[in-house]
Amino acid sequence: MASAAEQLAANINFGAFSKATELKKRIWFTLGALIVYRLGTYIPLPGINSGAFSSFFANQAGGILGMFNMFAGGAVERMSIFALNIMPYISASIIIQLMTAVSPTLETLKKEGESGRKKINQYTRYLTVVLALVQSYGLALGLEGMNQAGGSVVIDPGWFFRISTVLTMVGGTMFLMWLGEQITARGVGNGISLIIFAGIVAALPRAFAQILELGRTGAMSSWFIIAMLVLAVIVITGIVFFERAQRRLIVQYPKRQVGNKMFGGEASHLPLKLNTAGVIPPIFASSLLLLPLTMVGFSGANAGTGNGSWWSTALEMVTRHVAHGTPLYMLLYTALIVFFSFFYTAIVFNPTETAENLKKYGGFIPGIRPGKNTADYLDFVLTRLTVIGAAYITVVCLLPEILMAEYGAAFYFGGTSLLILVTVTMDTVAQVHSHLLAHQYEGLIKKAKLRGRRG
Repeated sequence: MASAAEQLAANINFGAFSKATELKKRIWFTLGALIVYRLGTYIPLPGINSGAFSSFFANQAGGILGMFNMFAGGAVERMSIFALNIMPYISASIIIQLMTAVSPTLETLKKEGESGRKKINQYTRYLTVVLALVQSYGLALGLEGMNQAGGSVVIDPGWFFRISTVLTMVGGTMFLMWLGEQITARGVGNGISLIIFAGIVAALPRAFAQILELGRTGAMSSWFIIAMLVLAVIVITGIVFFERAQRRLIVQYPKRQVGNKMFGGEASHLPLKLNTAGVIPPIFASSLLLLPLTMVGFSGANAGTGNGSWWSTALEMVTRHVAHGTPLYMLLYTALIVFFSFFYTAIVFNPTETAENLKKYGGFIPGIRPGKNTADYLDFVLTRLTVIGAAYITVVCLLPEILMAEYGAAFYFGGTSLLILVTVTMDTVAQVHSHLLAHQYEGLIKKAKLRGRRG
């Protein structure tokens, strides 16, 4: 027999949505906030020669700037006030998470509950400001050193430009961080994830237009375009399957007697995700591999000519052998994804701590002794899951690289961007479903109260 929750979930429809006033307000607030973000990506940074920067960016679109531009929804390409996007905050969050595993102070704060979480969030904000200051100042210096055929990228270089750029960039990042927090609190879904989601989605229409234009001009056959669309559907289906996949370990709690009543004895489960690391491994791997290519572009090295300093020449040689589509690039990409999958999983899930908590509350896994044996068993299961998860992420991320290398096809429906799109969509839909479920529960409670009063 289906549970009450399952019956309510089955009865959720558009009629229930139309009656959920609070949910509609949250959705409209989320949409309004994302529109504000998209408008901000079109406000240019003061003092930039847009024509000269467009020429420079066209030569560097395959480097790390191109990846940041994808996450920023074109803000880097236009060099807008949101060019740094929310990336400093994400970097700060990851750094704080990593430091939590090695810092006793942060580890203690993590165990303090809500108050400790607030302090950790505050430290994350401080670190975001520091990272944004460093990145914006480095970007200002880099912009001043760019010279193209259309002239200098910066109209009037100097300290005034640097200070104004730093203040504008840091202000833009902090505003997006605040906007993301507001979406999380007053909207639907995780605000930071939705901001990145909106940036990636904004680039999809142009990607579709480019594919259709290739088909119209005959550069790409219609059958190949259809095959790519079918492949995109298959990849999306696979991502949904793997992201929802879990290994549920049964946890048994012993019976205990309190007075004349018997409590406990029920069985629960400990869910272990197949992909515990999420999208962090491909982001880190892409950043590290694209860094040499970007440094070559900023240093002004000329590929194949031998001009420039020894440092530029060395970077150019590394870039030539680790370019997109080369076997070495794919090998390094795979190795880095696997490494960061295991590394980040070890950071976010501690088998020893989980085993201690189970032992503390009297829970145990049937057939496994509490304590160290449970920790070893959890580590064994998690390692096997991470192997499968790392293989799945590697396949999804290497697919566009193989298509571009072998067929010259720009496959926009694979890699980190698609992982983010699918996971954020799933999380947001789950939250909407939870709000609808809560709304129907409230309706049932009100009806029960009215019947009780009539009775």
